[in-house]
Amino acid sequence: MEPDNTFSSENTTADGNDSAEELVQLTFEETRVLGSLIEKELTTPEYYPMSLNGLVNACNQKNNRLPKTNFSEDEVNHSIEQLRVKRLVHRVDLVGSRVPKFQHNAEKELDLIKAERALIAELLNRGPQTTGELNNRADRMFNFDGIQDVEDTLTDMMERSPSLVGIMEARPGQKESRWFHKLAPPPKIEELQDGSSVYVPAPDQRLDQLDTVLSEFKDLKEEVEALRYQVRDLTSDFREFRKQFE
Repeated sequence: MEPDNTFSSENTTADGNDSAEELVQLTFEETRVLGSLIEKELTTPEYYPMSLNGLVNACNQKNNRLPKTNFSEDEVNHSIEQLRVKRLVHRVDLVGSRVPKFQHNAEKELDLIKAERALIAELLNRGPQTTGELNNRADRMFNFDGIQDVEDTLTDMMERSPSLVGIMEARPGQKESRWFHKLAPPPKIEELQDGSSVYVPAPDQRLDQLDTVLSEFKDLKEEVEALRYQVRDLTSDFREFRKQFE
């Protein structure tokens, strides 16, 4: 059976993007930073807002993260700056503290209530998950009233405009579909040597854009070279023409 990376047609085009209003798009690093900030706001409010060092540790922690990362301080700081540009994170300078802190702005910018923030944090930090998995894992951030409450909340998030989540078909050999967030390109399915499969973050779209720009630049360079040869030939012909009148 070949990997199936099909998505629910409701509110979603074939490539996982909304057809109506565009949603802000993040890199994988940015999704991990934002997910970590939302998670810590809900689970350890006494340590929130977060310092850069605390956020690096939160991004790279071994539990509740998939895939696991080893981001450097520079990488996290760069992601923070990009998220600030996108108005999803802002800096907080607390009185009596020389260390700047950071907090997310997802509640306002993405219009998320607490239950929705809990679910989006799980999807940002762990990737696609079933309703049951989200019910078990998000419970530490919000006390849902059972699995149907989780399902209803996810459905509301999918049916809003712009849609925040979508549904991926079940992985090969599995029965349940999984929810994924739309703040980044849909993840890909990667087959492992043991025959199992896992979801991996989609490649950074900026790399594809760079390849396109480089290809266009190469074509333009070839056109300029061709024009230079044409000008040279025309110049030579013009010189021969002038000699007839000398």
